[in-house]
Amino acid sequence: MNVQSKTLTAAVLAAGLCLAVTGCTKSGSSDSGGDSRSSTAANDNAAASQQVASPSAAGPGCTYKTYGGGVPQLDITDGKTLVGFSQSESTSNPFRATETKSIEQQAKKLGVKLIQRNANADVNAQNSQIEDMIAQGAKVLIVAPENSDGLGPALAKAKSAKIPVLTIDRTVGGTACTGFMAFIGSDFYHQAQIAADDLAGATGGEAHVAILTGTPGNNVTTDRTKGFEDQAKAKYPKMKIVASQTGNFSQTDGQKVMEQLLQSHSDINAVYAENDEMALGAIQAVRSAGKTPGKDVKVVSIDGIEQAVKNVAAGRMVSDIETNPRFGPLAFQALRDFYGDTGVQPKVIIKDGHFTADNAKQALDQGLVY
Repeated sequence: MNVQSKTLTAAVLAAGLCLAVTGCTKSGSSDSGGDSRSSTAANDNAAASQQVASPSAAGPGCTYKTYGGGVPQLDITDGKTLVGFSQSESTSNPFRATETKSIEQQAKKLGVKLIQRNANADVNAQNSQIEDMIAQGAKVLIVAPENSDGLGPALAKAKSAKIPVLTIDRTVGGTACTGFMAFIGSDFYHQAQIAADDLAGATGGEAHVAILTGTPGNNVTTDRTKGFEDQAKAKYPKMKIVASQTGNFSQTDGQKVMEQLLQSHSDINAVYAENDEMALGAIQAVRSAGKTPGKDVKVVSIDGIEQAVKNVAAGRMVSDIETNPRFGPLAFQALRDFYGDTGVQPKVIIKDGHFTADNAKQALDQGLVY
């Protein structure tokens, strides 16, 4: 997606935030200088806001009348109804910081009474925290899952209490409008296809690639791995994946793993990191090995955090595919549509930017990164 296309007028933004219009109603060390932008500033930038790419299907959406056989209708903006937000990981991660701030800001803007918990990458803690919010009186939940399959106990508790659950940025197991309301997030498989294309373009289609995969057990890791592997196999027969190992979406782990891989595979000349934190770690590992990132080893990543996009602009990374974390407006619009007549589609896919050498500096100047 061309970055310029994300510049919106206030009127277009207002329309884009209404899901009904479309039928659906972790921080890295510094590698370069420049002014940093706070997550608050990024959330206030209209041009950086999430936009809907597509709902998963046309037709009636999920409403309070159809969810799990029916749940009570609520006015989430009455200042009394308690909305719970469960964050999966530490806000030391720019993605999580921006995501949390977006939820907080939109709740404040709408007059929503919000309570929240952070599981710090512990799925058992997330289950307990969700159950705790239910015990405190939360009537509807927004959940950023740590693990796609590990929230069964909390979801079961919510279902039995007739408390709807909206999932953002990662999916959960179960059926939409039965075990959870809907999912809002990126097309992770397609992100990985773009990453493969970018890495092939930077290496002439001939490369020995190391993949730093994300935390096991969630759809983001699964889709970002499969999308890259499928694209490489289908289009770039001379681009060989010589190593693939989890860096747990962590800069520290990413650096350690990359150091090990460079020692055991001296032929690695390309890295696909499934998030920017691991990419930043990989760049440090490449330097520690006496090589130059961007020259000796080409790096492509996904997320769109400020430091990674700076690396793209400086030539240390080939590209960075955005995952927009500013879920607040779309998430709360989904809840309002759910409690109205429009409903929300089971899967709402957002548009993401694509930061390359051609547009990275402009994206930084315009505050489109986080």
